Amino acid sequence: MSNLPTISLLEDQVINKIAAGEVVERPASVVKELFENAIDAKSDRIEVSVERGGARRLIITDNGHGMNRNQALLSLERHATSKIQSEADIEQITTLGFRGEALAAIASVSHFSLTTRTADQLEGTLIRVEGGKIVTCEEVGCPIGTQIEINDLFYNVPARRKFLRAEQTELSHIRQTILVHALAHPTVGISLVADGRTLYQLHAAGTLADRVSALYQPAFLHQLCPIQFHQDDIQLDGFTGLPQTGRKDRTDQFIFVNGRPASAPIVYHAVNEVYHPLIGRGRFPALFLFITLPPETVDVNVHPTKKEVRFRHPQPLRDIIIHALKKALGRSPEVPEIDSNKPALPPIALPPQREKQQQWEPLLMRPELTVAPMTKDPHSSTAAPFKKPSPSDESSPAPTPPLAEAPWGWCRTVGQLGGHYIVLETRDGYALMEPRAAHERVLYEKCMTAFESGSVTQQKLLTPEAIELTPTDAERVRQAIPLLNKLGFSIDAFGSDTFLIDALPVWVQHQPIEPLLYETARALAEGGRSKATREGLADIVMQTACAGAVRASDSLTNEAIEKLIADLAKTEMPYTSPRGRPTLIFTSYSELERSFHKNSSV
Repeated sequence: MSNLPTISLLEDQVINKIAAGEVVERPASVVKELFENAIDAKSDRIEVSVERGGARRLIITDNGHGMNRNQALLSLERHATSKIQSEADIEQITTLGFRGEALAAIASVSHFSLTTRTADQLEGTLIRVEGGKIVTCEEVGCPIGTQIEINDLFYNVPARRKFLRAEQTELSHIRQTILVHALAHPTVGISLVADGRTLYQLHAAGTLADRVSALYQPAFLHQLCPIQFHQDDIQLDGFTGLPQTGRKDRTDQFIFVNGRPASAPIVYHAVNEVYHPLIGRGRFPALFLFITLPPETVDVNVHPTKKEVRFRHPQPLRDIIIHALKKALGRSPEVPEIDSNKPALPPIALPPQREKQQQWEPLLMRPELTVAPMTKDPHSSTAAPFKKPSPSDESSPAPTPPLAEAPWGWCRTVGQLGGHYIVLETRDGYALMEPRAAHERVLYEKCMTAFESGSVTQQKLLTPEAIELTPTDAERVRQAIPLLNKLGFSIDAFGSDTFLIDALPVWVQHQPIEPLLYETARALAEGGRSKATREGLADIVMQTACAGAVRASDSLTNEAIEKLIADLAKTEMPYTSPRGRPTLIFTSYSELERSFHKNSSV
């Protein structure tokens, strides 16, 4: 019995080191915790200085309300906080920090010093801590606010220190932490200095657009659509990117819940559902989404470092996010107002998106401009690129009926490259259109519109066809018969694993039935029952649209090309195919002039 392990209470120093392992993963974790404390202290200026990736030295200075001597000493105790006072407060958390363990955890694994002063004190307080033990507490002269300096992080935890990455890697994590919080708090001035080199010098901005412009290239704003949506107690704000902002990871996706940078699977699922038909799987558009909702409906205490949140009513939130993003993408991207002292925004990289509801004035749309027909000889036209052709201009081809909803304004077909790519002249440059990608987009939206309106056209078969599937596929199809009939099929079970089909949706009437039915069953199975009417349906329609689109080898007449342009202009998302391939690549005249080193005044 004497060899059995005994239970005993851990010493505070050991407890603090364990807590440090949960809260302080790397120098960037320290920056995050101290940055959040500075925000909670109502700072509007925060300065961060690091040496050797933050492992050697890390200093954060703010101009918040500071602390007096007693409060400063108490802040270094475990679970000492001014953010909550009772159990009920946990359900109403409105601050970034609330557990009261960050300072104690950080001080236990570093050489730590805290200097702070409040506005009503003439002198401040300096406290030095070594490995969790207070060694000095004295009065000093200092400005209002708080400065915390951490030296030799993990000096007394060699196992943790050896797992730190290279200095540049740790610095990149710090930069990302600063970037995320800079987006979350655009009204706060922020600076980051690494080894004497200034990496960020962000002035207090008035809007999110100002901060995005400062952190990214100003032209990036032209590829963002504003989000402004309110329903029930949920407010959504921010920007969502056009399909061309998609990249292979979520680096440019930022979610903020009640001002707190966070991640939530339900939000990512909603974003994927909206963008999957636009850019395909495996690509992620830019997103700056601010979600504001009652504090009691979100749990921010589900992760040790508060990286993830959980919602009390996730499904309604998911539906609201989907609706808000679709509404935002149905607008023309607006150029947000930027500080007039900053440089003017350069020309956009792609033409703006069409306004669906005609509530927002398209950025480049000219209602009086028309699509001119393609000339037989692309060299015979004398239309000036910067002058709107008119019917009275003898050098201009006769215009076709106006396409006021065209997202790129006036355009005319100039010719084809390689017998395939279509060249479009626009008022501000030229665009290359890939016919197959454009046709896929047109067919996809026609299919989806027909399904959603319940007006799918069927094609009756001359004789019903019996299809026998494997037991597994048969069960999938059997469960999906109601949805398949809505899609335009006419299908009934005919025996255990056999189905009788006597009609097909008109857009798949020329495809072999058995593989089509198999692919449909697989798509529905992968989508799951809850997604069958959304992602599963989108996959099916996308596949059928792609199968029916024009091929690269197909020869298109001038009339077919102009009809394709007109049909593409009427789609909700004319810039990408359902699989995420671009339909148009736009080049402005200013880009051409730069390429030719041409001065516009010459």
